[in-house]
Amino acid sequence: MTSWIGDYLSRAAVTVLVYQQTRSVLLSAISFALGYLPWILAGPLLASLGDRYPHRRVMVIADVYRMTLTALLLIPGLPPALILLVVLLNSLGSPPAQAARSAMLPLVVGRERLTLAIAIQSTSTQAAMVTGYLIGATVAVGVNPRLAIGLDVCTYAISALLIATQVRARPAAVALAQRRHLLQETAEGFRVVFGNPVLRSIAIVVFAVVAFFIVPESLAASWAAQAVPNGSRGLDQGMIMAAGPFGFVVGGLLFSRLVPADRRRRMTPLLAVITPLVLTPVLLSPPPFAVALLVTVSGLAQGALQPTLNAAFVLVLPPTHRARAFGVMNSGMQASQFAAVLITGSLADTFRIPLVVGLWSAAGTLAMGAVAVFWPNQARFSAAEQDASAETPPPATAPPFAAPPVTAPPKQAEPPVTPAEHAEPAA
Repeated sequence: MTSWIGDYLSRAAVTVLVYQQTRSVLLSAISFALGYLPWILAGPLLASLGDRYPHRRVMVIADVYRMTLTALLLIPGLPPALILLVVLLNSLGSPPAQAARSAMLPLVVGRERLTLAIAIQSTSTQAAMVTGYLIGATVAVGVNPRLAIGLDVCTYAISALLIATQVRARPAAVALAQRRHLLQETAEGFRVVFGNPVLRSIAIVVFAVVAFFIVPESLAASWAAQAVPNGSRGLDQGMIMAAGPFGFVVGGLLFSRLVPADRRRRMTPLLAVITPLVLTPVLLSPPPFAVALLVTVSGLAQGALQPTLNAAFVLVLPPTHRARAFGVMNSGMQASQFAAVLITGSLADTFRIPLVVGLWSAAGTLAMGAVAVFWPNQARFSAAEQDASAETPPPATAPPFAAPPVTAPPKQAEPPVTPAEHAEPAA
């Protein structure tokens, strides 16, 4: 969890640093979006390193790698282009680290406690987002962005030390003789996810929801600066960035405890529509506190939606393809969020941010309404689950896709939240 807090702390700080140097909403949004590129370009391939080498070694090396690159951002006077390059290279360490962490979780907690461990991990990830965004934005604006980045360097060092000293060494999950061509395995994962109508429907909803949910986070630095030029911009940015993850945690906990599983599944189309719908009032240019409140409500809906989709996905997915499908889902989520951030960031360079976010959310509401009309009925879900259960189950694994982050996001990376995207016991 220490490195997660550092990730989100750094993300908030870098968006402030880039915006301060360039006064460009687009470049600030790009600095936020670069963390998604490794999953988009080579997520399944990079994640495979988490199985090919001992999990502890992969996590320690990834933390040291990210610590070193993050420390480069402390150098004064770095041009924005170099800052963006460092952020991109730094993010290459996330897929293997997250994959190794998720792969090791069943080994640490066992099959009986795996579901509970996943729930704790998902909640922890969102809590890390809230903490990292609030601290990162407040320190970056109120003091200096490089102070927040320095804190991120410390979190990576602490994480590497804890893993190296407190986590037991285990052999690699995949022996050399068992490996196949990664491209062939990846192609099979795409075929399974998009060739099955039920899995395809779930994937479309997940990709669309995270695309509309991530936008307030990515534009928060510029939004706060424009809304209150002489006010408490750091706190306002932190509130907007943390509101979604906070709502996600609360919504997931309340919904899973108070609403029966069958009713949760029937409510899936409604929740998918509500997630972007509640953000449309930002068209009226409300103050940052009201924006954060709207984003929180959207987070509540996504927190209720995402675990239900994740459970349905796992039940319908053939057990022999879970790892590959996981890579497909996470790469798709990252690509969806990356595209959303770039599109809205480009528009926000020309138009007011409330107008961009409000219209983007309205479009999302229409899209989710169309998806809801064609959502598979219970009979199709039941038939797909029966087909999947007929296959021999594999050893326990984490669910196939994480939360957004967007952030959020989801792996053999962090199990979802999903958005999903979530403490791990030391062993």
